[in-house]
Amino acid sequence: MDLRQLRYFVAVAETRHFGRAAERLHMAQSPLSQAIRQLESQVGATLFERTTRRVDLTPAGASLLEDARRILAGVEDARRRVEQVAAGTEGVVTVGATDLAAYRLLPRLARVAARRMPGVSLRFLPGLLTAAQEDALDERRIDLAVLRPPVVRPEMSVRPIAQERLLAALPATHRLAEAGTVALAELRGDDFVAYGAPGSVVDSVATQGCLDSGFLPRRRTEARDTPILLTHVAAGAGVALLPESVRALGTEGVVYADLDRELRVDLALAWRTDDDSPALVRLLDVLAERAHELDPRPATVPGGPQ
Repeated sequence: MDLRQLRYFVAVAETRHFGRAAERLHMAQSPLSQAIRQLESQVGATLFERTTRRVDLTPAGASLLEDARRILAGVEDARRRVEQVAAGTEGVVTVGATDLAAYRLLPRLARVAARRMPGVSLRFLPGLLTAAQEDALDERRIDLAVLRPPVVRPEMSVRPIAQERLLAALPATHRLAEAGTVALAELRGDDFVAYGAPGSVVDSVATQGCLDSGFLPRRRTEARDTPILLTHVAAGAGVALLPESVRALGTEGVVYADLDRELRVDLALAWRTDDDSPALVRLLDVLAERAHELDPRPATVPGGPQ
């Protein structure tokens, strides 16, 4: 039994006439009749009661008609899905992100994708620093990364999408709490609260900024996510240098001040250069077209290590 025979059988069953079925199938009646006889031989049952005026289904034929329609519909659905996957209009893309970057960007990314690529499902894997996301890309656990450059692996493609200034997070009781803008050198004598996670781009940029201001920051306290880090700041354990998107977290007991120098961290998309997944390629094209939607103002959801 093959698909061609099932299509022939359904045409005869629906028209109840070999001649009209042959016309529908754009073929001669004789080979159609021969194909139906072969099908009956293969299934070991008579499928049609034939008279000079009419062709009727036998009980066995009625049963096969239900299955044949379901099989042919399934084949058509499979063909359509294959076409859509090949065109990048269906599929799954797994997206990794650092926590704070995820909360700041992923909702925007998801809305753009849902609007422009409704057949593509996005799966999110947040909480990964840049180095961990490079590993995840290399191991094919994710298809697209939202990370903070630099990316060290040459087999990865990188597209910058946003940039954030670092600012000072201070306890509300800090001597500079009402300053608005602070010189980084004024924090020389303060303890610092940092992420302390290997590969933290924010920690690296903050440390270099302090060194350029003539001192090495004294890191007394470390935290692996932003809410806990800000809790330490609020408790007076130290100050922190963080991306400006933390302003939206509204942590009680913490105030923010601009810095006297420009310290910035980039946000970028990264993917395997050799990844030719149609869904990923189309998603990257869509995100390039809607790039202005991927640089949102600070989100209101807590983040994590940067």
